[in-house]
Amino acid sequence: MDVAQAQQPPPAPAAPAPSVTIPNFWNPRARGERVDAPQTGRAVRFMTDDEFPPLHFAGPDGTPTGFSVELARAVCERLTIACTVQARRFDTLLDALADKQGDVVAAAVPLTPSLRARFLATRPYFRWPARFAVRQGADLPIPSATALAERNVGAVEGSAHEAYLKAYFPNAVRKTFPDLATAQGALKRGEVAYLFADGLNLALWFNGQDSESCCAFIGGDYLENRYFGEGIGLVTRTEDAALSRALDDALQRVWDDGKYAELYLRFFPVSPF
Repeated sequence: MDVAQAQQPPPAPAAPAPSVTIPNFWNPRARGERVDAPQTGRAVRFMTDDEFPPLHFAGPDGTPTGFSVELARAVCERLTIACTVQARRFDTLLDALADKQGDVVAAAVPLTPSLRARFLATRPYFRWPARFAVRQGADLPIPSATALAERNVGAVEGSAHEAYLKAYFPNAVRKTFPDLATAQGALKRGEVAYLFADGLNLALWFNGQDSESCCAFIGGDYLENRYFGEGIGLVTRTEDAALSRALDDALQRVWDDGKYAELYLRFFPVSPF
């Protein structure tokens, strides 16, 4: 899983910056009584991958870190349980979970019907927003079906973003590219007026050197499940329903007490939302 121009995250600022949008995936009416984790007499074993910054990657000392990893550690603190985090190759995580080599997957494994048929998952704690990008200072309208009519809009060929453009912006002049890096270069050079792509990849590109601060988001995020998926959550085995409920409750509390925002600002200096 490649993320363009991933950057080492800076230290967390003391307070949320107004310019950084922090997403909220929680329902304020869903709060109930506190759910405690089942007591098993051993540490809960979290598994992740160490090659997908800023969600999960190896820190300077080789220890797994990243937004998903530190969120998992915060969840363990709220549940007052001992936890370990081990890194595995991404494509082995779910099989390792099924084989009981760990208890929870905390990685960017998409929540899909096929995953839910095999495992349990918490509510999403991160999703993949689609976003429009333009060159800095471009005098262009906020994207809409009317505003984009007859305007050049770039997208990766065969992607969900191209399909979404076809469905909802039918009068835009679509220009497709073989990969995101090529599409970003075209936007930077002004060969397209807009680029519609994955918000996380775009945010990392904006924050990296290759963009040369050329570009920025315009308009809001697009989160339709049918095109861009449900996001990611903490994944457990089906027989560990009590643990899954406790993790879900702890994620809510991590949001409520501000720890989610603190971690988000640490790992997403440019918000994809």
